Amino acid sequence: MSKIKPSKGAPYARILGVGGYRPTRVVPNEVILERIDSSDEWIRSRSGIATRHWAGDEESVAMMSIEAAGKAIADSGISPEQIGGVIVSTVSHFKQTPAVATEIAHRIGAVKPAAFDISAGCAGFGYGLTLAKGMIVEGSAEYVLVIGVERLSDLTDLEDRATAFLFGDGAGAVVVGPSDEPHIGPTVWGSEGDKSETIKQTVAWDQWRVGDVSELPLDSKGEVKFPAITQEGQAVFRWAVFEMAKVAQQALDAAGISAQDLDVFIPHQANMRIIDSMVKTLKLPEHVTVARDIETTGNTSAASIPLAMERLLATGQAKSGDTALVIGFGAGLVYAATVVTLP
Repeated sequence: MSKIKPSKGAPYARILGVGGYRPTRVVPNEVILERIDSSDEWIRSRSGIATRHWAGDEESVAMMSIEAAGKAIADSGISPEQIGGVIVSTVSHFKQTPAVATEIAHRIGAVKPAAFDISAGCAGFGYGLTLAKGMIVEGSAEYVLVIGVERLSDLTDLEDRATAFLFGDGAGAVVVGPSDEPHIGPTVWGSEGDKSETIKQTVAWDQWRVGDVSELPLDSKGEVKFPAITQEGQAVFRWAVFEMAKVAQQALDAAGISAQDLDVFIPHQANMRIIDSMVKTLKLPEHVTVARDIETTGNTSAASIPLAMERLLATGQAKSGDTALVIGFGAGLVYAATVVTLP
């Protein structure tokens, strides 16, 4: 018989507060068109994007995270000292170590919390939320801060007609805490590594630093391009539309609800056509509010779901207590979907 005491965590967990930060610079499609042969009409029709936010020099991954975290903590009604865990999902923090989560934890005033980064691309918020829920139920933390943050403008090839217009910067954060009732459903998550080449970094860091120039992508001036994110657009589109609708339905089934029970749908803000196709495939009823933050924010990867959630609540399109289906999907290929009660 085991001598280990059982954990004494909360029976369930829920999102208590949400916050977001969008960089001050708003970039319209016209700026993108300075470097690629396209049109505003084409970009809008293919992606639904009209503008995006790009970070300035002072708007670092840490700075944006701290701003979003401060709003989420205030919204939750707890103090920073009560936070026992800080989870940061990002692919655009360029220091391999230490984790940016440790810096953020210190600067927001948390006292010796567990703090770590995860790399799960556009599914990163769902991964972080699931880990936070587990920590609270297991009893290793009472409150956990989950942040999705990206400076994807640093990883954008502005001469790549397929991706130059897609990406934006920003940070979204939530505080997850204990609950007597289930307000975060079971997570349906996974990966399809056989498709990992469909979304990837163009050049590995070590290859970019010491590689043979003849083997590396060059810009219009003949200089080696900084590593960027590239994708096989049609393959990603087909996967997202057909496979992720199935995952979303599985998350509804796991939570024991139907589309009719939903109030809000918050998919990863990857592409407006993907969002619209998922709505149609899931047969969401008219009363369900659908997040379409991508129009003015672009694709912010791990930050997109909490940013969209914050905007829906701030604008009154969604309200506290609403039941929402959230799903993230992207590089890996990885995905995570769950049903939550909005804070």
